Amino acid sequence: MKHSDSIIINNLNKTFYANNAKVSALQNINISIREGEFFCIVGPSGCGKTTLLRILAGLETATNGEVRIMSNDPNRPTNSMVFQEQSVFPWLTVLENVAYGLKLRKIPPKIRNEIASNFIHMIGLTKFKHAYPHQLSGGMKQRVSVARAFANDPEILLMDEPFGALDEQNRMILQQELLKIWETNNKTTIFITHSIDEALCLGDRVMIMTAHPGRVKSVVSIDLSRPRQLSDIRMLPHYNELFQAIWNSLREEVRVSQGKIT
Repeated sequence: MKHSDSIIINNLNKTFYANNAKVSALQNINISIREGEFFCIVGPSGCGKTTLLRILAGLETATNGEVRIMSNDPNRPTNSMVFQEQSVFPWLTVLENVAYGLKLRKIPPKIRNEIASNFIHMIGLTKFKHAYPHQLSGGMKQRVSVARAFANDPEILLMDEPFGALDEQNRMILQQELLKIWETNNKTTIFITHSIDEALCLGDRVMIMTAHPGRVKSVVSIDLSRPRQLSDIRMLPHYNELFQAIWNSLREEVRVSQGKIT
């Protein structure tokens, strides 16, 4: 893995105004994310996880502070984002959906179809390459969203609970497929999840955020070897130790968010 910084966040703050009241969503976020790192973020509902991701995506602006994303190639997009909600275009085939970002970048048709077909193969949907979204299950649609994000070859990949709406079986399958794709290129990835298990299975580090307003409470390094077979690492004693360490840090914040601690 490379060790230069890909993302640097310094003293980032985000304030909203609602009903003539000032609401602080994020306070003094300071973190550096290494190039090629799979960086997971967990925290209680309402702590600002998605707001932080949207700032990184350029969909929101910080009130103050600094966000730097290192760019090595001006011809590549800065980021691609995968949302929890299915975001495939219903009027396009699987191939056309996966190739969509490449088409916007004016990549020649033959090349973009080759790239898209490769990622479609990696997510196991080659037989459905010319199918439309209404012919796919929810899990298959989310595979298309993931493949489209990787195919566009962004500097960073932003994922906002992409598997949160799926059943447990589909979630486990997609987690393994995501790792398989990620391990081919070590794309710098920021991944939001409510699941400690998911963060442990996927991440190199896990950042725990405080209850509203969101701050960095702690960062845990996930020193589980790669490549990872998820069914195997869940059996390791060290997996349970890491799970407990993250839960010990997160538990109080969840209680605060529920109004059980003042």
